[in-house]
Amino acid sequence: MDLSLTQQILLWGFLVAVVIGAVANKTNFCTMGAVSDWVNINDTGRMRSWLFAMAVAITGVLIMGMTGVMDPAITADGNQTFPPYRTANFAWPRYLLGGLLFGVGMTLGSGCGNKTLVRIGGGNIKSVVVLAFLGLGAYLMMFNTTAQKLLIVPLQPASFNFAAMGAPDQSLGGIVGALLGVSGATMNYVLGAMLVIGLLAFVFKSVDFRARFNNILGGAVIGLGVLAAWFVTAGPLGKKWMEELMFAVQPPVQHAAAQSYTFVSPAGDLGRWITGGFGTNLLSFGLMALAGVVVGSLVWALVSRTFRFEWFASWKDAGNHVIGGFLMGIGGVMGMGCTIGQGVTGISTLALGSFLTFGSIVIGAALTMKIQYYKLVYEEEATFGKALVAGLADMKLLPNGMRSLEQI
Repeated sequence: MDLSLTQQILLWGFLVAVVIGAVANKTNFCTMGAVSDWVNINDTGRMRSWLFAMAVAITGVLIMGMTGVMDPAITADGNQTFPPYRTANFAWPRYLLGGLLFGVGMTLGSGCGNKTLVRIGGGNIKSVVVLAFLGLGAYLMMFNTTAQKLLIVPLQPASFNFAAMGAPDQSLGGIVGALLGVSGATMNYVLGAMLVIGLLAFVFKSVDFRARFNNILGGAVIGLGVLAAWFVTAGPLGKKWMEELMFAVQPPVQHAAAQSYTFVSPAGDLGRWITGGFGTNLLSFGLMALAGVVVGSLVWALVSRTFRFEWFASWKDAGNHVIGGFLMGIGGVMGMGCTIGQGVTGISTLALGSFLTFGSIVIGAALTMKIQYYKLVYEEEATFGKALVAGLADMKLLPNGMRSLEQI
């Protein structure tokens, strides 16, 4: 049976995501865990794995750009990618606040969007609840005008448009190129290569990281998976798809554009697909990715005999996960991506906003972990305010003299 271009795109999105889900389960690739290991036990193994995934994805995008296989900024019909990572409009309040909210949410929810899907495949029923509320938050931010007016519109006036300084977009090369009066595309290759070298040097400097095959495998597969999705949607097949869509009366699926993996907006798409009567026109590349990660994780859990049902330990545990999922949905859409969507896919395009979102997510998660730890150790003495100040002081964001709780 011959498949349409749209069906081929969706199928490839699903199959690559199956591999990502299986490997993420096997290697315990987890961005929230990466921050937790770093903050709590000073173990940078999983953080280096995350950075390695970025380096792999950046390298691939640079090579495909140089060889003309794809353009990470523009699709065949002249439209930007979905989401528009390199848009000239630098919505820094959205990146900053959205990243912070997502970081808090993924800590309360025991994992980011990708990890939530991996856990579902492994039998974790708690993560089904997290996904439901993540999807609800994302759905409201994407399709409810009231939520957009309350949470997104007020932030828009503070945005900065790089076109005002002559930059074509917010890519690092575009910005630096405009300042130096040279080609933004050339500068992206130069800066991208420098960044990759720096990341690889930092990642592989650690003997401990080099000794852990799972960390290397997890980072490599996540990075290659993101790269594969770019190739599918923006490479030769994707270009034919875009050309076909130019003559379509309406897009055959949601968000028909060059894109790679992200796991927040697809959760919102899931809500729209369900409420819209499961129409095929409401499917999306991201929805297929959601399904693929769950299936891949399930396959590995069954093969490795690690499939286990898990439920909430208490009502407090349930409440934390519900709030965490909802915050991830709101923050992920506000910041235009998650730990994978902005932290790997967006960064692979060298978009400045992706770096800001990544940093904000890490800060939000780390600070939440600090607060939780101080409240656990000091119990009644540690009010939220005291724990917050102590956490900020630990992170060198406030003077140490402002703390009332002794550093732990």
